[in-house]
Amino acid sequence: MASGTLLYAQSGGVTAVINATASAVIQAARARKVPVLAARNGILGALREELIDTRRESISAIRALAHTPGGAFGSCRVKLKSLDEDRARYERLLEVLRAHDVRWFLYNGGNDSADTALKVSKLAAEFDYPLTCVGVPKTVDNDLAVTDCCPGFGSAAKYTAVSVREAALDVAAMADTSTKVFVYEAMGRHAGWLAAAAGLAGNGPDEAPHLILFPERPFDEADFFKRVKATVERVGYCVVVASEGIQDSQGRFIADAGGGKDSFGHTQLGGVASHLAGRVKDALGYKVHWTLPDYLQRSARHLASKVDLEQAMAVGTAAVEYALAGRNAVMPVIVRTSDAPYRWKIEAAPLSKVANHEKKMPAGFIRRDGYGITDKARAYLQPLIRGEAPPPYGRDGLPAYVTLRNEAVPRRLAPWKG
Repeated sequence: MASGTLLYAQSGGVTAVINATASAVIQAARARKVPVLAARNGILGALREELIDTRRESISAIRALAHTPGGAFGSCRVKLKSLDEDRARYERLLEVLRAHDVRWFLYNGGNDSADTALKVSKLAAEFDYPLTCVGVPKTVDNDLAVTDCCPGFGSAAKYTAVSVREAALDVAAMADTSTKVFVYEAMGRHAGWLAAAAGLAGNGPDEAPHLILFPERPFDEADFFKRVKATVERVGYCVVVASEGIQDSQGRFIADAGGGKDSFGHTQLGGVASHLAGRVKDALGYKVHWTLPDYLQRSARHLASKVDLEQAMAVGTAAVEYALAGRNAVMPVIVRTSDAPYRWKIEAAPLSKVANHEKKMPAGFIRRDGYGITDKARAYLQPLIRGEAPPPYGRDGLPAYVTLRNEAVPRRLAPWKG
């Protein structure tokens, strides 16, 4: 096997189990006597030559990553443009890789990260530099193409379903003299996977959530009011789950936060729950409460899905195996082989089939009336939230999460001016 160093980096929004993937990557590489560097704050760390030496971490700390949320090495929302548009940054990246004898690059992220890994592989080939690039899947939105599901989603889905069920019990207890409508905002810009996961909280039309608003369906305010009113009159209260990315019939986001766009070109969203709550109160006169879980959805490691944890570690181990075997420009993806009993395996998929392809909810997963999930959706979603994998707790009653030393290796190049 060729000598060299493996570089691992995290990208985009983190998840409850992305560090479990990192743990698996480092442990698998150590077993093969391959040194692992981690880029501080994702691709920015690579460009700045801020590289963490994971050999300075104890095996106990690396193992503890598996039950620690967040991004242990830091992440960032930075997307490199085309090889021509961002030529200087790509060549700087290659310069850093050469300086530290990096022969394997693992980029742990979503659609845009898969695209970056693919571009880096093409650049290395252009300069005849021996580099194997592997994308590693991660996203709570579950919108990566090819893979059956995405590590990070199962735990966020479990948090969503549990939170909605618990909140619904609270609303039911108070509905006679207080809150009649409760609105829960779920992440999901263009794909309603997390909103759909809330549907696991109940069964039947009288169990919460009573109405789910998907970004795949245009939002009709008048029809929404009619259904909220009918639910309150029938059940006594109404629990609504709304994806942050719902749009009107003209394709305008209901909750455009007005914060412009990030480096990925995404419109900043936020506030759909508060918006809907205000509109319901004004139109129907009900007392309304709402919640915006936001980061809680992706950081709740204490409520992680065991299946999700196992898959997050499996893709990390497979990524190292693929890289060391020279399988360039691929991503380890999850393949479902059976619903009942639930079975899955890991296979390699070309990055070209993953990069910048967005997987939305299938039409057959959304109820005909557009406000709930179907049995097909339930069969797909339910296995992904199974099992518990709680972190160890300390005597202070809090989870015993780990903080790494994150010691950098010495720089070998001049500071980056980009």
